[in-house]
Amino acid sequence: MRPSGRKPDEMRPVAIETGVSRHAEGSCLISVGETKVLCTASLEENVPGWLRGLGRGWVTAEYGMLPRATGSRMRREAKSGQSGRTQEIQRLIGRSLRAVVDLEALGERSIVIDCDVLQADGGTRCASITGGWVALKQCIDWMKARDMLESDPLKDHVAAISCGVYGGQVILDLDYAEDSEAETDANFVITGAGGLVEIQATAEEDPFTEEQFGEMLKFARAGITALVQAQKQAVESA
Repeated sequence: MRPSGRKPDEMRPVAIETGVSRHAEGSCLISVGETKVLCTASLEENVPGWLRGLGRGWVTAEYGMLPRATGSRMRREAKSGQSGRTQEIQRLIGRSLRAVVDLEALGERSIVIDCDVLQADGGTRCASITGGWVALKQCIDWMKARDMLESDPLKDHVAAISCGVYGGQVILDLDYAEDSEAETDANFVITGAGGLVEIQATAEEDPFTEEQFGEMLKFARAGITALVQAQKQAVESA
């Protein structure tokens, strides 16, 4: 039995509230169980120096956790410096979102996705990618409404979800209690069309088998379908 009492393939409740920032071109608050992440999208009329003059845009991300997002207070990274974990996660978010964006159609502009974890209970990077897409979509819609784009640069949805092996059983959407004790922890980033963007899988104890990996992928695909539906409902209600 999972600590949460969920079935092996059962996700936590997902809620996405859009338009939570009056200043950002796109924003949402995504809740996956007790994990809550504020995602905002900011449009900048410039690109990194190495992209200037190439006629291409850029999508990047920054990620952070508020001091009391976890059980005990963490130091603000603005004071202590970004951890390796933070840098790795924000690069993952950026890669995931760029996988579904036509950067040439964006023009020489940048969209920065900020993902601030208000409360953490496992799966913060997955929630950031899923919510980050919603903020990105709103930003692009904001640009389209002002005739700033000749074509839609957004090619597909992208979302992320965790799977793992807990107590010898494959499970979907790990919360912190499961993640902290899982024999295997994996994150799947998948597009709406089913394309695999990135898979991060690590055995903490015994190696996982090919059969277990196949079952995790099957669970992940079902979870992504549900997350994409939540994304669609969120942008339709925006």
